[in-house]
Amino acid sequence: MSNGPREQLNRVFSPDNLLWTIVSKGVDIVGLSLVWAFLCIPVITIAPASSALYYTVVKTFRQKERGTFGIFFNSFRSCFKKGALSMLIVLPAAVLLALGYGIMKQHWGTSAGAVMFVAYYIALVIPAGIVCWLFALMGRFEFNLTDAFRTSAQLAFRHLPSTVVVVLLSAEAVIMMLEKWWPVFFAPAVAALLASLFFERIFPKYLSDEEKKLLTVTSETPTEDDD
Repeated sequence: MSNGPREQLNRVFSPDNLLWTIVSKGVDIVGLSLVWAFLCIPVITIAPASSALYYTVVKTFRQKERGTFGIFFNSFRSCFKKGALSMLIVLPAAVLLALGYGIMKQHWGTSAGAVMFVAYYIALVIPAGIVCWLFALMGRFEFNLTDAFRTSAQLAFRHLPSTVVVVLLSAEAVIMMLEKWWPVFFAPAVAALLASLFFERIFPKYLSDEEKKLLTVTSETPTEDDD
């Protein structure tokens, strides 16, 4: 075979080829979404799985690092203990908020009840936003649990417009997966990627120049942050 055809074949099957890059990213989206969904089944692992998903999406899709699933499982192991502990706080709070939602919905038929229901529904954005920030922070930085919750609450209020958008995106992804089965193949990874468009723009505002370099170039999980 001459050098010309061989070079053409090398270009076609090169991992840097646009077609194979698209296929590879598609496989990553499906694979990460399914692994995330599987790891969330025990419920207590939702936080470490979500933190690992966010971190992996940032590293592989935004920073073009390779070894997608190795990055994911390393991050999952790193976040597991802290993430599982955080779920012991998040889950009871979520149950109480869900009960409150049910109570408010029962009074939807009256004018006052409708107003209270809408107000309660809007207010749910704040705790949901804190959880979204929490999962991203645990994936990207090293925090003790108290500081992680405190910082998540501060960021949720300080960047409320971004918080609202991320909550709506995340809620839509969850609703799609609950109502139908097929969005589980892509919705988790895509939602994490869309959330990163907001979070990764905000995080550097609170870092020193040295920490910003670590945030963008390191593949180790996680980095240190002083909020």
